[in-house]
Amino acid sequence: MDAQAKQRISMRAVFLSLGVLLANIVINGLIFMFFRDSTLNPLLTAVLAVLWGVVGVYLIYYTLSWAAEQYPDYVRRKILPYIFIGPAVIVLGWLLVLPAIRTLYLSFFNASSDKFVGLGNYIAIFSDHLMATALRNNLLWVFVGTFACVAFGLLIAILADRSSYEKIAKSIIFMPMAISFVAAGVIWKFVYYYQPGDEQIGLLNAFVVALGGEPQAWASMLQPWNNFFLIIILIWMQTGFAMVIFSAAIKGVPEDILEAARVDGAGEIKIFFRIIVPFISTTILTVTTTIIVFTLKIFDVVMVMTGGQYDTEVVATQFYRQFFMYRNFGYGSTLAIVLLIAVLPVIIINLRQFRKQGGF
Repeated sequence: MDAQAKQRISMRAVFLSLGVLLANIVINGLIFMFFRDSTLNPLLTAVLAVLWGVVGVYLIYYTLSWAAEQYPDYVRRKILPYIFIGPAVIVLGWLLVLPAIRTLYLSFFNASSDKFVGLGNYIAIFSDHLMATALRNNLLWVFVGTFACVAFGLLIAILADRSSYEKIAKSIIFMPMAISFVAAGVIWKFVYYYQPGDEQIGLLNAFVVALGGEPQAWASMLQPWNNFFLIIILIWMQTGFAMVIFSAAIKGVPEDILEAARVDGAGEIKIFFRIIVPFISTTILTVTTTIIVFTLKIFDVVMVMTGGQYDTEVVATQFYRQFFMYRNFGYGSTLAIVLLIAVLPVIIINLRQFRKQGGF
């Protein structure tokens, strides 16, 4: 086939690709507007929307893949991967990147977003007493919560690995991961519940009274104790996550190395710190950074338990309060950017670790 014929095929493929892409945009846009303006029964609308989502996604990939088949092999091999990851990248860009850029833009404006204030909001954040309290509390969550989750998760993984009840123990400890932070907050609100008098329905205060002690308002105690009682909820939930990951890593430690160390007279504690910990160090780092991200973004537990009162405010609750309750869009956006900046280094560390392990 001569060069002119190849050129004609390429132009035909290009026009077909553009036509298919445009048709998908127009058809799905019209369907979206139909659902947006629809007066159908809500249940019927929901069913049709689900069907549209399933069939629509299939048709998008099918038609784009068909358009790619019209190109020569060397071109098709290059564009097919982008066709399959393209929609996901577009959705992520629409839902994550564009909102982040808009939030950054709003952070340079005043409360009503009609006056440019430059770095005024950023300066105000680090001179605000409430913000200082929120940052301090976030640091407590990061250091105390992360250390406890990793330490308990590693300890339980080691002990369960040598127990005949390993599966049962792991199932019980992992169970809190099956519920949301909001549900966990509601459960622990009853655990910490306090009322004056000797009759207590809160589990913790019931034990304290039964042992002859005085009931306490655990979630509203003086700093920093009430924050520690909230952090216990995070430990209760995330220890199971850490335990499962560590357990899988520990099972990957070569048994012959452990046996050789025991033959040489090394004790179990020495084996743990000199062999097991170095061998699973990358897993420990990954779990640690993942839990740090959870603690930096913590919101649900604090909002359900105290609503940020009694000096339990964190950055995420401050953001919610400023942006959605006080309608201070500039200050609230600045808080969101500060939280994003705090999370980014941890995410970068995780990505580098995945790259070293051949994750991508």
